[in-house]
Amino acid sequence: MGSGTQTFQHRLLSVKLWPPSHSTRLMLVERMTKNLTTPSIFSRKCGLLSNDEAEEDAKKMEELAFAAADQHYKKEPDGDGSSAVQIYAKESSRLMLEVIRRGPKVNDGELADKATDLRGTVFDISGGHREFIEAEEAKELLRPLGEPGNSYTKICFSNRSFGLDAANVAAPILSTIKDQLTEVDLSDFIAGRPESEALDVMNIFSSVLEGCHLRYLNLSNNALGEKGVRAFGALLKSQNSLQELYLMNDGISEEAARAVSELIPSTEKLKVLHFHNNMTGDEGAFAISEIVKRSCSLEDFRCSSTRVGTDGGLALAEALKRCAHLKKLDLRDNMFGVEAGVALSKAISQFTDLTEVYLSYLNLEDEGTEALANALKHSAPSLEVLEMAGNDITAKGTASLAACIASKQFLTKLNLAENELKDEGAILIANALGEGHGQLNEVDMSTNAIRRAGGRHLAQVVVKKPGFKLLNINGNFISDEGIDEVKEIFRGSLDMLGPLDENDPEEEDDEEEEDEDEEENAEHEKGLESKLKDLKINQ
Repeated sequence: MGSGTQTFQHRLLSVKLWPPSHSTRLMLVERMTKNLTTPSIFSRKCGLLSNDEAEEDAKKMEELAFAAADQHYKKEPDGDGSSAVQIYAKESSRLMLEVIRRGPKVNDGELADKATDLRGTVFDISGGHREFIEAEEAKELLRPLGEPGNSYTKICFSNRSFGLDAANVAAPILSTIKDQLTEVDLSDFIAGRPESEALDVMNIFSSVLEGCHLRYLNLSNNALGEKGVRAFGALLKSQNSLQELYLMNDGISEEAARAVSELIPSTEKLKVLHFHNNMTGDEGAFAISEIVKRSCSLEDFRCSSTRVGTDGGLALAEALKRCAHLKKLDLRDNMFGVEAGVALSKAISQFTDLTEVYLSYLNLEDEGTEALANALKHSAPSLEVLEMAGNDITAKGTASLAACIASKQFLTKLNLAENELKDEGAILIANALGEGHGQLNEVDMSTNAIRRAGGRHLAQVVVKKPGFKLLNINGNFISDEGIDEVKEIFRGSLDMLGPLDENDPEEEDDEEEEDEDEEENAEHEKGLESKLKDLKINQ
């Protein structure tokens, strides 16, 4: 009984949002520094801060915002601390806006002298036309790598196609610098070569680079398949310190995925793993999930457009539970379905450092969406990007999603396109974004059967955000009068409004009596907006 009580208490503590972790506070300082050094409407008038000044200001602002929120929490503790998080975010946004409007302080520093010169460490031949490289050209092109005393630590051979002769030229040159290399980009470096020659080239590069202590390896866009993965076996097996691995658009099938899992001996230090656009399927996802299980330091995981269904989604969801440090998750364009979506929500509930989540086109429906929204609401306090397009979400499933969005005060981008939210859902989302959300800059609610009331309400909310850049409500059922109203709301800033040419009110279902008088439609919309505009979202 005692041990069960301890476990229960531990679970309660694990979803507490206040106080934020040290890494979350550092992340906010980094984000504010970035915002203070990014050109904006105010910076054009007031000037742009230097990186040093921005970082110094960001640290002070974070401390002030934290103190205000912590004082609130101590006076009015609310269980999980969500209200303190909102105050933390709002106060940070307010202070940051003040500094942006103030502009840079006068100083005599010379930042240009502090700029890091990367030319001596990066060797990159990827620029220019995509073309075959022959032996003579390879000798000339790679000559700087053979110069004594060079300090190259990163090589990028992407966008050039190496044949057997060119590979044999490259091998002895690379052998002289292999011990100093930390980053190798061999993406798209055998394009157009016959399979047998391509495999020979990969074997040559793999053998010569075997034993490099790499932190970054990119083998994307090479149509590897299982044969290609195994051709790089010597290189892969020798890596014990990899932090970033990219295998995108590589024909990673079930067999190839198993080969990757088998050949990489250790992924304990792996922080970035990308498997975009492959033919992995459920069986391949099982192998990838084994890699993920071993990658407890993982911060950025992409397994999008990989033909993974429910079974593979369940396996990945279970594996992701071990990745407590995840900051970015991209599973778009797979066939997870509701069951895998619900399973994924259990993993997401542990991701306190999550800043970007891409869950579009997963067949989540209302049930999967609600589970994920509820999980995100009680985790990921610093979430910046939320994408859940194309999931058959209806107005019924929007309430939980809106409550989640209302709690995410650092949100910069929201994509809910190609769902079935209609006016009811659109107004709920608009209300969720209404208070705070000072860093919001992009909202996509296209193709959602939204009419005049929903479009108008969304426009009225987002146009007030200080750094807003783009609202996309195209592909809906907004009437010409409604479009005129939206344009009027964005008067003077039409560049923040996406195209509206694909709105067609006549595409509404007959059962909704599309042929009613315009006057009656207007009355309906007016009444709907009146009912929903003050609707409170439980937080």
